[in-house]
Amino acid sequence: MQNVQNALNAASLGGRIKVSTVHAMSILSQSDPPSSGLFSPVFGDSLKALLQFHKENGSPLMINPYPFFAYQSDPRPETLAFCLFQPNAGRVDSGNGIKYMNMFDAQVDAVRSALNAWGFKEIQIVVAETGWPYKGDPNEVGPSMDNAKAYNGNLINHLRSMAGTPLMPGISVDTYIFALYDEDLKPGPGSERSFGLFKPDLSTTYDAGLSKNSQIPTAPVTPAPATPTTPVTPVTPAPKPTGSGTWCLPKPGIPDSELQSNLDYACSMGIDCSPIQEGGPCFEPNTVASHASYAMNVLYQTAGRNPWNCDFSQTASLTSTNPSYNGCTYPGSNL
Repeated sequence: MQNVQNALNAASLGGRIKVSTVHAMSILSQSDPPSSGLFSPVFGDSLKALLQFHKENGSPLMINPYPFFAYQSDPRPETLAFCLFQPNAGRVDSGNGIKYMNMFDAQVDAVRSALNAWGFKEIQIVVAETGWPYKGDPNEVGPSMDNAKAYNGNLINHLRSMAGTPLMPGISVDTYIFALYDEDLKPGPGSERSFGLFKPDLSTTYDAGLSKNSQIPTAPVTPAPATPTTPVTPVTPAPKPTGSGTWCLPKPGIPDSELQSNLDYACSMGIDCSPIQEGGPCFEPNTVASHASYAMNVLYQTAGRNPWNCDFSQTASLTSTNPSYNGCTYPGSNL
């Protein structure tokens, strides 16, 4: 790395081209909770020398976080939702009280904590690889087309929101999705050959939200304020059938506990939840059902308006009836 840096300096490219190398999450000896993140002493002086190089040259530490492997080691439904950026109860970091709503942020912040613990607070983090396989061997837990779409699609939406991570708010970490193409000759389990957005014959495996026709321009996202605490009386405002478009709303009969999880999740994704804060145009009626309805729809509208953006663990569905009422306007997409 130093020789490459010396060559760049000699070519007057020092500082313009960054030199780094990629690391698996195994460089950490501890990562749960994220605030306790520590580098393994096994790498000791070598890793400290590498980090000192990054500090002196302004280059990033590159890591490969894979929530997929975290789910394989803990295959519970709540873990899957946490790994796929789907509505979940979240996990509270016992070290600092921060609630994490997805595994990606938790893994990245564990590295952030490890850097801080060693005195390298100025080093930035780049995610060199992350992804989810769309198929695998029969004995593998987690690979599926739906899971791959959900992970990569929700990851892209999370990064576009500029919400950042709890320890790096407002910073969208540079992230590279693994992989562009399947590696059909790669040895090992079937999942290792099935991470590609494209197949070896150049056909599309699935659209993760990166194609030109799937990108919907959105206004700059305001970081989400604290999720409002609301009473649990399930009162939903009467729909107002005006205009033509699609909206994402909770299905009838969904318990308030699930709607509160949807509300927490939506607001944690960086959407503007201020209209349902006290004094906002959509604060009344002050109920979990009403506030979740508004937040879920806003997330659907900003996340790409794909059917899977209005899933919320099968608690929501699309409607062509405009739910706006009085001074509360629900954003809608044209049919």
